[in-house]
Amino acid sequence: MAVDNVSFTVKEGEVFGFLGPNGAGKTTTISMLATLLAPTSGEAHVNGFNIKTQKDNVRKSIGIVFQDPSLDEELTAYENMDFHGRLYRIPKDTRIKKIEELLKLVELDERKNDLVKKFSGGMRRRLEIARGLMHEPKALFLDEPTLGLDPQTRNHIWEYIQRLSTEKNVTIILTTHYMEEADRLCDRVAIIDKGKIIVLDTPKNLKDGIGGDLITVETPDAESLCSHIQEFSWFKSSKQHDGYITVNVTDAERHIAEIASLSCQNNIEIKSINVHKPTLEDVFLHFTGKTIREDEASSLEHMRMVQRARRRR
Repeated sequence: MAVDNVSFTVKEGEVFGFLGPNGAGKTTTISMLATLLAPTSGEAHVNGFNIKTQKDNVRKSIGIVFQDPSLDEELTAYENMDFHGRLYRIPKDTRIKKIEELLKLVELDERKNDLVKKFSGGMRRRLEIARGLMHEPKALFLDEPTLGLDPQTRNHIWEYIQRLSTEKNVTIILTTHYMEEADRLCDRVAIIDKGKIIVLDTPKNLKDGIGGDLITVETPDAESLCSHIQEFSWFKSSKQHDGYITVNVTDAERHIAEIASLSCQNNIEIKSINVHKPTLEDVFLHFTGKTIREDEASSLEHMRMVQRARRRR
């Protein structure tokens, strides 16, 4: 996915997140910042170095954990770390010390002599993060760092990322489509969709910006129910999405009965109804009109249509 004139600044020691569906442009953005892709226009600097004219200095300043696995499975954890240190020409004594320190940080010191092919997905992810820190980067890029991991392992990875930021003052730029991940880890979040940054702020400010409570109603007649709800004096705003209506109100509990009564009077079926405070998923819905899941499904269908069109040629 191409990115379209994105502009942002990340502070030293900050955890900065790109939140958006698959195909939104998150990986493309950090690939350019890491000098893996050349931008077609514009300027960007990492640690004060230009990503187009000072690539070597940028690469020395950063660590990166790719979305896809990049460890050598036939080497041990220690050997993977050692090989990476040699690539960066880290002196032997320093290299040995850093390997021990980082493997302990990610709780793999007791497994350092085990082959990586014997590691679980979570263990491999932790090793990749440790490897990315070998040369003491100023900034660490994490592309979907917990993709495919179980909730418990994901929680452990989050703890390591938070420790890197608070204890080592590493600037962290991560991509994710997990709302909870962005909410818990990031000092600021840029919501990116179709190659554009839609909104950028702290998670708290983004959620507070919606304001009030949210009532989400599942109904097969969303358009009709929405038109009736808009007649209430307390109505503020609403979004229709994939068989649901999300209504922004104040004191939501007071208005649930009115919505239920309204549906009965107009013979509108309600399958479910719930009340909650705004989340980052609601922020994404508010600014894009879709949930991330719906956006990913739409992007996937578009890709399939393009592939089918190519096959017909």
